[in-house]
Amino acid sequence: MKVLKFGGSSVATVEKIKNIAAYLKKRTEQEKLVVVVSAMGKTTNALLALAAEASSKPNQRELDRLLSTGEQQTIALLAMALCDIDVPAISLTGIQVGIRTSGIHTKSTIRKVETSVLEESLKDNDVVIVAGFQGVNRHNAVTTLGRGGSDTTAVALAAALGCDCEIYTDVAGVYTTDPRVYPKAKKIEEISYQEMMEMSSLGSKVMEPRSVELGQKYGVKIYVGKTLSDEKGTYIMKSTEITEEKVISAVSANDRIIHVQLDKLSGEPAVVANIFKVLSSHHVNVDMISHNLKQEGCRIEFTCNEDEEAFLNAGLDELQAAYPMMKVRLNKDVSKISVVGIGMRNAVGVAAGIFEILEKNNIPFMQVTTSEISISFIIDTKNSPLAVAAICETYQL
Repeated sequence: MKVLKFGGSSVATVEKIKNIAAYLKKRTEQEKLVVVVSAMGKTTNALLALAAEASSKPNQRELDRLLSTGEQQTIALLAMALCDIDVPAISLTGIQVGIRTSGIHTKSTIRKVETSVLEESLKDNDVVIVAGFQGVNRHNAVTTLGRGGSDTTAVALAAALGCDCEIYTDVAGVYTTDPRVYPKAKKIEEISYQEMMEMSSLGSKVMEPRSVELGQKYGVKIYVGKTLSDEKGTYIMKSTEITEEKVISAVSANDRIIHVQLDKLSGEPAVVANIFKVLSSHHVNVDMISHNLKQEGCRIEFTCNEDEEAFLNAGLDELQAAYPMMKVRLNKDVSKISVVGIGMRNAVGVAAGIFEILEKNNIPFMQVTTSEISISFIIDTKNSPLAVAAICETYQL
């Protein structure tokens, strides 16, 4: 048994869906398949636009209900295409499968996967098609898992069923950086869960971070490859299974972030604690925090994803009311550049090398954070391609 996932670009048209059906028919000669699919092409964006037309501030519960219909359209069409070529198949929504979620609407997390319906469906069908990106919470309401949620659905199902997971998309695997930014980027044949999680959380768009985290937790080997291509992709696995451990494996650039600067605050610990308590209560996922004491007061800086702008604004409104003297500056014209490598744990001089590259190319930076296997810094978006290319050239990525 295998769990396969096809992204939105892979199922963007009925013709593409039929091609996938033909591919799945060949696969069923050897194994049973659980197939997770995303919404067709730009369907989710179109549904968001419809919601914006209907309401200036869409109710989040109803927005989840609306967004979940995109994947339901795809599963039905793929099931029809399979049945048309004599492959026993059935489609199931996340709710029907029993994907139980918790958290808030539009970015819930998977709490539990029930396998009884899946296992029963596999007795009578060669392919069970599951709608990605969705589940049901304890209030019996439809929930969605946020961008990239179909990856999480696929890995969660593989974990529950005890099998491997294959993720198919429009790229041929995981690259050292985005080939559209740096055309000479190299494909990575094997990468550890830790490195892939860092890359995903720091801006790489290949995999959703929670899906990689689930893979690591439950030992699910994940393959990332190009849809309907014989070209070899990338395996995401335990670091102990990696044949070559590099100091730097990849560079990611995230242009969809907001850099927040809060000035004229008291530097008292209670104030700082309250700032982040309020942001947390509004479900803002804060990243890259810095705290500086100045003569005119405390400055707090942090970043968050652009997708959380509505949550951020609500939190800042509450904070502005609590601290009228606080000055807020938001900058969207910034990028987060991150270098990732499991070999950094035992190497010295990596930070010095990165700063030297920035200095040579006259690229100023605003913030820097590090982890055991990564270094991230904030720069102007206009400098992002130059920074990525310079790092890749220096480290032969």
